[in-house]
Amino acid sequence: MTSAPRPDSIEGLFARFGPSYRWLVTATVMMGTIATILTATIVNVALPDIMGAFGMGQDKAQLLSTGFLAAMTGTMLLNAWMVDTLGQRATFMLAITIFIAASIMGGLAPAEGVLILARVLQGGAAGILQPLAMQTIFQVFPPEKRGSAMGIYGIGVVLAPALGPTLGGIMVDSFSWRYVFFMAVPFCFIGLFMAAILMPGRATSGPPRKFDWIGFGLMTVFLVTLLNGLSNGQRDGWISDPILRDFAIALVAGIGFIVWELRTSAPMLNLKLFTNRVYAGASVVAFIFGAGIFGSTFLIPLFVQTIQGYTPTRSGLLLMPAGLILALVFPIAGRLTDRTPAYATVMFGLVIFALSSFLMSNVDTNTSFWLFAWWIMLGRIGLGFIMPSLNAGALKALPMTLLSQGSGAINFVRQLGGAFGVNLLSIALERRSQLYVDSFTAAQHAGNSATTAMLHEVTGLFAQAGVPEAIRQAGAMNYLGRVIYSQGNMLGYRDSFFIVGAIFLAALVPALMMRRRSTPPALPASEAMRHPPSSQNAIQQSR
Repeated sequence: MTSAPRPDSIEGLFARFGPSYRWLVTATVMMGTIATILTATIVNVALPDIMGAFGMGQDKAQLLSTGFLAAMTGTMLLNAWMVDTLGQRATFMLAITIFIAASIMGGLAPAEGVLILARVLQGGAAGILQPLAMQTIFQVFPPEKRGSAMGIYGIGVVLAPALGPTLGGIMVDSFSWRYVFFMAVPFCFIGLFMAAILMPGRATSGPPRKFDWIGFGLMTVFLVTLLNGLSNGQRDGWISDPILRDFAIALVAGIGFIVWELRTSAPMLNLKLFTNRVYAGASVVAFIFGAGIFGSTFLIPLFVQTIQGYTPTRSGLLLMPAGLILALVFPIAGRLTDRTPAYATVMFGLVIFALSSFLMSNVDTNTSFWLFAWWIMLGRIGLGFIMPSLNAGALKALPMTLLSQGSGAINFVRQLGGAFGVNLLSIALERRSQLYVDSFTAAQHAGNSATTAMLHEVTGLFAQAGVPEAIRQAGAMNYLGRVIYSQGNMLGYRDSFFIVGAIFLAALVPALMMRRRSTPPALPASEAMRHPPSSQNAIQQSR
C-alpha cells in the first residue's frame, strides 16, 4: 500500500490540478525567465543616457552589461544546491524577491556605484532562476513532449532580448532611462504569486548536501579577474602590470577550480557531466550560442545609434520584427525536436545564423531599416531552431537524477559564452576600428587628390555659409577627421559581424558530437536511493 503524495510534491500538484498543471507551472517559471532576460538586454539602448547622467566612461558603462552577465554566470551553479536545500518553490521566490529589490534599487540609483551594484544583484538572481525553469519543465513533461515544451520556453529566452530594446527605447525617449529598470517588476510579482501556489516544495526530506564554498570562491575570482582584464585591457594595455596580474590570478583560480571540483565529494559543477559525448558537444554549442545572441544584441543597437544616428526607440524597433518571427518559429522548432535528431536541427540553425551574420558584415551608413531588419530576422530564425533542440538534446542524454546539475551547467556555459562574447566582440570592434582609422589617416596627405578635392569643397561650403576665413581650414580638417572616424568604425562593425558568423560555422564541429547518443552513466547507490523508481512512476501515471 503506497502512501498519499505530499500536497506540495509534483505528484500531489498533478493530482490537484490535473494535466493542465504542466502548463500552469511552465507559465510560472517563464515569468522569471522573461523578467531576467528582458533586463539583461534592455539596458543596452539606455547606455548613452546613463553615461550622460552619471558622467560614466565606456569602461564603467560596460560594467553594466558584463557585471550582470558575470554575476548571472557565477550564480547559475548555485541552483542545484539551493533546490536540494530549499526546494524549487522557496528558491524561485527568494531569487524573484532579490530581483525585485535590485530592480527598484537600479531605477532609484543616486550614483553609478549603486547602479552597478544593482545590476550585479539582478544578474545574481537571474542566474538562479534560469536553470530552475528548464529543470521544472523537464520534470513535468514526458520525454516525447519535452521538445515542444522547450520550444514554448525558448520563446521567453529569445523573445525577451528581441522585444526588450524596443520597449526600452520607448521608455528612454518618452520618459527616462530609469524606467527600464522597472519594466520587469510586474512579471516578477505575477511569478511570485503563481509560484506560491504552483511550484513544488523540497523533494527530499534528508539533510542537504554541503555547499561547495571553496569551488564557489575560486569560480568567482576566476570570473571577476578574467572579465575585468578583458574589459580594461584595451585601455590600460594588454601587457600592463594590472592586466597581466588579472590574467595570472584568473589562470590560477581557473585551474584551481577544475582541480578542486574533480577532488571534492560535493562539487558545485560536476565535471563528469562533460564525459558524456552528447552533453559535451551541446555545451560547446551553448557557449557559442550565448556569445552570438548576447554579442549581436550588444552590437546592433550600438551600430545603428552611433553610425546611422538612430534614436533609442528606432533602434529598438529594428529588433521588433525578429521578436515577432520568433513567436512563430519556436513552436515549430519545438515540434521538430520531438521528431528529428537534435544535432540536425541545431546544425541547420547554426548555418542560418551564420548566414545572417555574413549578410550584416555588408552593412553601411546607407543600409535601409527594413533590409537590416530582415538580416536580423534571418538570424533569429536560426537561433529559434537551435535553442529547443540544444537544451532537449543535452538533457535527454542525462539520467533524471543529474537533471538539476545538468540544467545549471548548460545554462552556466551559455551565459559564460555571453559574457565572453560581449567582451571579446567589444575588443575586436575597438581594435579593428582603430586599425582602419589609422590606415585611413595615414593615407591623407597632399598627394591624395581625393582628400585635397574634398577639403577644397568643404572649405568652399564654409565660405558660402559665412564662416570666418581663419577657421575654415581647421573646420574642414575637423570634418575630414570625423568622416575617417565614422568610416573606420563602420568597417570595424562589419568585421565584428563577420567574426560572429565564422564562429557559428565553427560550431558545426561540436554539433556533430551530438549525433551519437551516449548511454547515461550509471548512478551511485546514494543517488538511486534519493530518486526511487516509485516516485517517477507516480509522476508518469498522473500524466
